Amino acid sequence: MVDLKKANLEEFLKYKTLYYDKIDFTVVKSSWDKLSTKIKLPFVIHIVGTNGKGSTGRFLSHYLYKKDYKVLHYSSPHILKFNERIWINGSDVTDENLELAHKFLQELFDIELLQKLTYFEYTTLLAFYLSKDFDYLVLEAGLGGEFDATNVVPNDISLITTIGLDHQSFLGNTVEEIAATKMRSVDNKMIVGYQVFDEVSKTAYKVKEQIKQQRNRDIEIIEVKEFDKYSLNDKFASYLKRNLHLVIACLNELKIPLDLKLFDDTPLFGRCQKVLPNITIDVGHNPLAAQVIVNEFKNKKVNLIYNSYGDKDYETVLKILKPIIKKITIIELNDKRIVKKEELEKVIKQLNLMKEETIKIEENEEYLVFGSFLVVEKFLSLIGYDGNA
Repeated sequence: MVDLKKANLEEFLKYKTLYYDKIDFTVVKSSWDKLSTKIKLPFVIHIVGTNGKGSTGRFLSHYLYKKDYKVLHYSSPHILKFNERIWINGSDVTDENLELAHKFLQELFDIELLQKLTYFEYTTLLAFYLSKDFDYLVLEAGLGGEFDATNVVPNDISLITTIGLDHQSFLGNTVEEIAATKMRSVDNKMIVGYQVFDEVSKTAYKVKEQIKQQRNRDIEIIEVKEFDKYSLNDKFASYLKRNLHLVIACLNELKIPLDLKLFDDTPLFGRCQKVLPNITIDVGHNPLAAQVIVNEFKNKKVNLIYNSYGDKDYETVLKILKPIIKKITIIELNDKRIVKKEELEKVIKQLNLMKEETIKIEENEEYLVFGSFLVVEKFLSLIGYDGNA
């Protein structure tokens, strides 16, 4: 067993729980209680939702950075390298700064806390430490809201991205239950962005009443009503415009002047991104993501390179994508959470989709790599992509 008090960050994280069956909020809470005596956090913007958190956070962080604010954007998971999770003033965090933060936490926490903290909880604490004395911390929730590690710190503004069915075993079985779980993380003000389901807006006002009764705190709700007022550079997928409007609503609350051109060079890795002229990658993995992707490729046919976690609704995803699929290839993944190949093949057969056995990239064909961060990561490693388009 590695000595957690001496291991470097890479070694340390190898022994951390990456996935878990239940959440024990007390561990990260006691860790934050200790860390909070040593650092002062900046203004915290918490982003919760089912889809769109990553692009919303990056649009906002990039804009704040361009406006000369010191900003840290914390997101997850990563695609190629761990450093992607912590973006500081225009760049992924350096290995050196990660090690400095890691050593600080190693010295601060006793061995019992170091052992109990999960991979995501420890990474979140690293981000907190690295954001000290900045102007803004843009904090993307992991899978939840109320009991997510990111919710251990008070937030100044909460941005609510599109909410749908996902992670039901943790968050609830209906859109309303999931929305409530996510929204109960709000401390002061929530700005509600584009929603597919009417239940989300209604839930916001129910949660407002709950928070008033349980915490004696009156939160403010702002709903974004227009999603065509502003446009993005054509290089971005059209659906990202919805997330842009949520970001602009946040900037208005912060009283930061708007200059749309500052969004043009926002780096959005893995969000409907062309890595080669005929290859698009997207880290989406649920029906909501499939809906926006099928609209992007409307009236086109693509060769889909796909796989899915077993707990995702892959059957619905493939039904949604069927109109744009020419052929489908299952990308092999070595992960116990991945759906059994025979189960996925069964759905493919039921949908009468033409299946390709091996991945072949031809210049005159269009390809879409879709299904999860893990799918995209594996595909990029196969083609030797290093993050530079």
